[in-house]
Amino acid sequence: MTDLSIDKNMGKSMHKKASWRDYYEMCKPRVVMMMIATSLVGMFLAVPGMVPVSVLIWGNLGIALVASAGAVINHLIDHRIDTIMQRTLKRPIPQGKVTPRQALIFAMAICLLGMLILVFLVNPLCAWLTLASFIGYAIIYTGYLKRATPQNIVIGGLSGAMPPLLGWTAVTGSVDPGGLLLVLIIFAWTPPHFWPLAIHRKKDYAKTDIPMLPVTHGDALTKLHSLLYTIIMLIVSLLPYLTGMSGILYLLAALVLGLGFLYHSIELMIGSKLTSAMKTFRYSIFYLLALFATLLIDHYL
Repeated sequence: MTDLSIDKNMGKSMHKKASWRDYYEMCKPRVVMMMIATSLVGMFLAVPGMVPVSVLIWGNLGIALVASAGAVINHLIDHRIDTIMQRTLKRPIPQGKVTPRQALIFAMAICLLGMLILVFLVNPLCAWLTLASFIGYAIIYTGYLKRATPQNIVIGGLSGAMPPLLGWTAVTGSVDPGGLLLVLIIFAWTPPHFWPLAIHRKKDYAKTDIPMLPVTHGDALTKLHSLLYTIIMLIVSLLPYLTGMSGILYLLAALVLGLGFLYHSIELMIGSKLTSAMKTFRYSIFYLLALFATLLIDHYL
């Protein structure tokens, strides 16, 4: 038996059969569902009454498919470092369940399907903005920024902040100040949301070539940056009320939720508990969902 045939047989034996769950996992469903939640709020805030059912269904389906494609590309580009990090070691590509080629074909297929839905069943502007978000996350952030600068999450956060604008544009067919304001809220939220997680997973990131802020500049500076961005986020979160986009209910909720976030960020910076980072990270998810839910409730009161 030749060396080539041995290599082929070894490759076959190492490859594990993929199930639909492996492809589903690569789509990062929990992240995408959170994105769709903000997209839904963007849709409803864009109109005084009910969102057209066709836009509600096809718009969110198209956005979800393209966002899922971006997540798969993230798995594909990061599959080498995923074999190093403990939390990502069991992902489908490092485990040999899905090959890089299969992942690429799957990503392109669902991205194309999502784009066709948005172009022909929603509107072209929403489609092209969604594609721009895909390129920003999958190509610019994952392929370049993530490895280029410790401020990667700040600069690359814009693509992840786009879903409420995509929902808004799906309904209106235009880019309006209200939709942009929703993007600004998530953009300001992203650093204090992600940096506590990066602190918690510092040892994992230190094994890779990714210059995450806790690895390159230490925990203390990262915690300070997280606190400063929390203050910026709190100020930005008041803009819907200050611009007349929302009412007193939202203002009260934004203050209470924002002060809760600020408390966690201060505790993270000055406290010594090892659990503070993950507590802050988990609260940040609750914060954003509660804030957008209140925006929606306030809109219809």
